[in-house]
Amino acid sequence: QVQLVESGGGLVQAGGSLRLSCSASGNIFSINAMGWYRQTPGKQRELVATITSSGRSNYADSVKGRFTISGDNVKRMVYLQMSSLKPEDTAVYYCNVASTNPITYGLLNYWGQGTQVTVSS
Repeated sequence: QVQLVESGGGLVQAGGSLRLSCSASGNIFSINAMGWYRQTPGKQRELVATITSSGRSNYADSVKGRFTISGDNVKRMVYLQMSSLKPEDTAVYYCNVASTNPITYGLLNYWGQGTQVTVSS
């Protein structure tokens, strides 16, 4: 049983900062990448940032220069430091772990339950 637990969401004023954390536990064979996605009502879940097991990061254009992702594969932790927050960053943020199925070598995706981030103007 794989479990991802997010923390760190909350209410913040525009221009403020928040740090999200995600801890992964359970039987994960091999982590390829960890990341953060977000979703608002009526919209599809969108990528915010990912980081591969080799440390390569990728960001959505809308958060470049404001958000920083970091991770620790050994501890199975991933973090998202969010600065200069804007009201449009308001969403439920989901932690994601992409790993490899040890039998089929197919891609497996695991998701957390989500944490609400609300940025007031």
